[in-house]
Amino acid sequence: MSDYSSTIDLAGSVYLQPNYFQIQKRINYLVDYYLSVEKLRDRLEDLPHQFKRPQPRLWQSIDWYAIAPTQIIGIDKQTFLSILIGTINTEAPIRNYTQTSRQYLTKIHPQMARFVGGIVDENGTLLEPGLWEKEERQHTPALIKIYQHLTGEKITPQLPSVKPYQPSDNPYEDLYLHGLHRTMTEYGATCLYLWLMAHTTGALQQVFAELVQDEINHMTKFWGFGVWLFPESYLTRIYRSLCRFIVQQKSTQLSHFQSTKN
Repeated sequence: MSDYSSTIDLAGSVYLQPNYFQIQKRINYLVDYYLSVEKLRDRLEDLPHQFKRPQPRLWQSIDWYAIAPTQIIGIDKQTFLSILIGTINTEAPIRNYTQTSRQYLTKIHPQMARFVGGIVDENGTLLEPGLWEKEERQHTPALIKIYQHLTGEKITPQLPSVKPYQPSDNPYEDLYLHGLHRTMTEYGATCLYLWLMAHTTGALQQVFAELVQDEINHMTKFWGFGVWLFPESYLTRIYRSLCRFIVQQKSTQLSHFQSTKN
């Protein structure tokens, strides 16, 4: 049976050879549905409940053997596979991501630290993964399955280096900068998976639908937590960061001048 037997999928109307405007229409359809105010509010309000009784979000059943290259639309297979490989590599070191975030959070908000990084003993040995890791660690195996079904070949992730925990004498500022980066990373993943949903259909699209729901869930929770913990406006924080940078630069220049003078 053709993968295009249905004229409607999760991104709206299906086009055999979509043009730019038809792809944009599919993306807009997905954004309106998955990023609706109601869905974002639901994910945000879920965070306090996950502090008390963490429960991983369950995926819908997927027919993995139904995945086929013909379910890629509006983009050639090799380009799609290149994007897929990069995504696999980026998703793979989830343990490093979660433990770095846990370290930034531990002293300031232990509950959120447990949500992202789980429970560790006094030596830093992980006893139980956090909910964020439990949900995100499904992503790399799912993406590898996609690659295998599309190519008939196995693939081993190439793990990128992850920036380690680097504390300063200002743990709140450390957490703000780290949290901003983490939120933007989840936002970027959300955009990528929505884009991939617009370029796929059938069982292949269903996998990306599960991935994007995880990313939206985490993005919303991280963003909401950040707004609560750092209620100052974005512009105010930028101004303060610039002031600190200018002071540091002047201090460095003064030290250099004095050492040269001596």
